[in-house]
Amino acid sequence: MMTTALPSANLRAASVCLAIAGLIVIIAMLGMTIGAVTLSVGQVLDGIAGGKSAFIVMQYRAPRVIISILAGASLGIAGCFLQGALRNPLASPDVVGITKWAGLGAFLAGLFTPHAWAIWAIPVGVVIGAVIGALALLAIGRAFGGGIAPLALVGVALGMLAQAAMQYVMVLFPTRADQSMVWLAGSVYGSTMTDVLALSLWITVCLPLVVIAATRLDAGGFGDDTLTSIGISPDRLRGGLIVVCVLLTAGSVAAVGSMGFLGLLAPHAARLLVGSRPRHLVPASALIGALVLSAADLIGRLVALPNEIPAGIVAAVIGGPYLIFLLIKEASRHE
Repeated sequence: MMTTALPSANLRAASVCLAIAGLIVIIAMLGMTIGAVTLSVGQVLDGIAGGKSAFIVMQYRAPRVIISILAGASLGIAGCFLQGALRNPLASPDVVGITKWAGLGAFLAGLFTPHAWAIWAIPVGVVIGAVIGALALLAIGRAFGGGIAPLALVGVALGMLAQAAMQYVMVLFPTRADQSMVWLAGSVYGSTMTDVLALSLWITVCLPLVVIAATRLDAGGFGDDTLTSIGISPDRLRGGLIVVCVLLTAGSVAAVGSMGFLGLLAPHAARLLVGSRPRHLVPASALIGALVLSAADLIGRLVALPNEIPAGIVAAVIGGPYLIFLLIKEASRHE
């Protein structure tokens, strides 16, 4: 009976992933047709092949479409690992503050370094901020016993602290903070092939760690006593999952800014569609994250023509009600 169920689960997961990938392709194609100059699908394909529309397609539209897919996938996987590490369905890089600390690092780097340095100073600031946030989360969480609930609560508090620090700096330097506001809201506007290459390389470097973390994800669901009894260090296991989450989040925030709720929404939707087995959950979370961010960018470009709404704001509008739904669901479960 188990041998019959396993191929059936594999087939369902593969079908779901293929369907999501198909939706991503459709949204990507739509994203490349829309703009100041409307292109047909044929013109887009011709531009990809090097035709008359190549400059518009390859220099302006394709980069933002590709970067939204890559960043969304990274955040989806990061949320999957963080939920596994904290054993908390409400955990995500933005909810526990990692995204906000990455954003704070980028914000400070953009404010206090010359504009000519921004191309490397902001990514470095993102990584430093995310690492500081994660280290503070682990250190303070361990001081409170290292349990799952303390880690989640400490993460929320640290995120609020980073947000308060950003607002304080904005008050001190209002003129220099204006340009950072759109970036902090989360946007793929102005993405270039250089950004695509940088994020692609970052994800490629992280990929071996992602594969290793995915093989450890099942063990993250066990309690600390059970893990210790089978020879696995709970601190190392959860610390490793959080490290991979931090790396993926930092790369995404450096590329597209602070995107809220993607790391929360994608793993939940994936779990509903393909179940909780890591071999199914991780790729499905990546695809759903890519789909949601691509769709958010497309919606943001359509609803306020000729202006644009940053994709991060659209994602928050989608993810905020979903978080409320999850909170109500969790509360009813414990009644």
